[in-house]
Amino acid sequence: MSDATGNPETVPLSELRSPEQEMADKGANVPAAADLAIEDINPVNAHLFHENRWQDHFARLRAEDPVHFNEIETAGRYWSVTRYEDVRAVDGNWQDFSSADGIALGLRVGGPMPEGSGQSISFIAMDPPQHTEQRKTVRAVSAPSNLRNVEPLIRERTIQVLDSLPDGETFDWVDTVSIELTTMMLATLFDFPFEDRRKLTRWSDIVFAIPEPGGMIESHEQRMAELMECVEYFEGLWKDRRDNPGFDLVSMLANGEATRDIPTAKHLGNLLLLIVGGNDTTRNTMSGSVYGLNKFPDQYDKLINNPDLIAQMVPEIIRWQTPLPYMRRTATRDCEIGGKQILKDDQVLMWYVSANRDEDVFGDNADVIDIERHNADRHLSFGYGIHFCMGSRLAELQLRILWEEILQRFERVEVLDEPERTLSSFVKGYTNLPVQVTHR
Repeated sequence: MSDATGNPETVPLSELRSPEQEMADKGANVPAAADLAIEDINPVNAHLFHENRWQDHFARLRAEDPVHFNEIETAGRYWSVTRYEDVRAVDGNWQDFSSADGIALGLRVGGPMPEGSGQSISFIAMDPPQHTEQRKTVRAVSAPSNLRNVEPLIRERTIQVLDSLPDGETFDWVDTVSIELTTMMLATLFDFPFEDRRKLTRWSDIVFAIPEPGGMIESHEQRMAELMECVEYFEGLWKDRRDNPGFDLVSMLANGEATRDIPTAKHLGNLLLLIVGGNDTTRNTMSGSVYGLNKFPDQYDKLINNPDLIAQMVPEIIRWQTPLPYMRRTATRDCEIGGKQILKDDQVLMWYVSANRDEDVFGDNADVIDIERHNADRHLSFGYGIHFCMGSRLAELQLRILWEEILQRFERVEVLDEPERTLSSFVKGYTNLPVQVTHR
């Protein structure tokens, strides 16, 4: 819907529903993949991930309909691309499949916008040359020289957190270890006031949260109000770093040639991109590593017996976990993927979580963890092409150090029950993971 000027119509937030919310409203307990007609499979339903039942749905799509069409009221037309080679082909072709219209399944092109919403920017939702210019502004933070500088700090904090864990008592690994470690790292990258670092966790969590009674957020109004608090907080940091720049992400954005003249409010997209990228993905991989190695105890035993396998384990865990299940692109012209005719402005979802389980690439045991998998580093969890994850090496470093220190001090990190999972198809995460540790 557009107004008389051709601009998207604005609507009250209370009337705005997201595609994930529309699918979530269809309820939990989605039928098993085998009980659905192929055209009725819709992998966007967040309950599939919340219930950890997504695997068979994608297996059927890869086998029977690897470029799969759906259409819902809140999103319009979209295609799910589920095989490895097709996902990589789309991700590597920004000319035909643009990021500029958003990276998550969203409102239809030209559709209604939230009343009073500003147009924030994010370089992950840009194409060259703007993408290249803005990404370059913050790229130095993940340079090899900087990683060498921060490695001792990562190890020191990891040791501090692990040494504080209670022996033989049940605690939540997600909050006590994963969130704590990643939030401390994120505060360092932003040079963010350390005592307020859990604000970063909160802002990260609410970006893709589905509003529901008693949930993380209960309305879109609540989300927008909290994100405005994020803007106001960073405005203070922005002003300080203009006068006192350092080697941190806020200083880089506040003073970078391509970004310094952009108001803080319009930088909300970049700020949230860096917060989510540095928080959600790494913390969920840390939690997923503990859960996954407990799920496949033979692999945990192998790792305990040979800690030198940590280097091979890291990419395999990242492949198996796939913390961001998909990214969206929008077709810039009529084209073809896998024999299907894609129309201009159709949304295309690149399902990394499915590509990383593609039997043609990772073999018949793609659903299991194999810490000696010869091609685990071919995973697409970090994307492919110009949007390849800028913080990939930092994420790998954090996971490697975590397990180096775990193996030195614990006989085992034992998972006591199934985790509670995030209600989202965009973030594949854990909200609670009860564990006990036994010190050596």
